[in-house]
Amino acid sequence: MNRKNFLLKTSAGLSGLMLLPGLTKAEAILQTDPEPYKIDLVKEFVIAGHGNLPKVQSMLKDYPNIIFSKYDWGNGDFEAGIEGAGHMGNREIARFLIDEGARITLFVLAMLGKTNLVKPILEEYPKLIFAIGPHGFTLLHHAKAGGKDAEELYNYLQEKGLKETWVKIK
Repeated sequence: MNRKNFLLKTSAGLSGLMLLPGLTKAEAILQTDPEPYKIDLVKEFVIAGHGNLPKVQSMLKDYPNIIFSKYDWGNGDFEAGIEGAGHMGNREIARFLIDEGARITLFVLAMLGKTNLVKPILEEYPKLIFAIGPHGFTLLHHAKAGGKDAEELYNYLQEKGLKETWVKIK
C-alpha cells in the first residue's frame, strides 16, 4: 500500500470513528424519551377543557405538556383541550390555556372574536372559511359560541358564504 492510499483509508476510518459518539448521544436521547401520556389521561384533560377550569389547572400542573396533547375521538376527529373550550365558547379556559402556551387555532380565535386576526388569514387563504374543526364544527359555530364579542366575525363569515355551523366528518 502506498502512502497516499494509507492516508486516505486512515483518515476515512478516523472520520467514521469520530461520528460514533454523536450516534451514541442520539441513541441515548431516543432511549430516554419519556413515555407518552396514557390515552385516558389525554381524554380526561380534553373533556375538562370543555368546561372545568379547576381540573384543567390541576392537570396542567401535574402534566405540563398535556397542553399540547390531542385526543382522537375516532375517524380523525382530533381535539386538544383548548379546542374543546373553543367550540363550547369557554373564554376563561381558552384564555388560561393561551396564557400557558397552548397552540391556538383559527377556530379558537373565531370564538374569542378576534376578527382582526381571523379576517386577514381568511383573505389570504379564502378556502379556509370552510375549514372543519373538532367534531365537524365550523368557524361559524365558533363565532356563534363567542357571542357578542364575536358578532362582527359571525356576520363576516355569513357574508362570505359560510352558512353551516356543523359538517359531518367523513
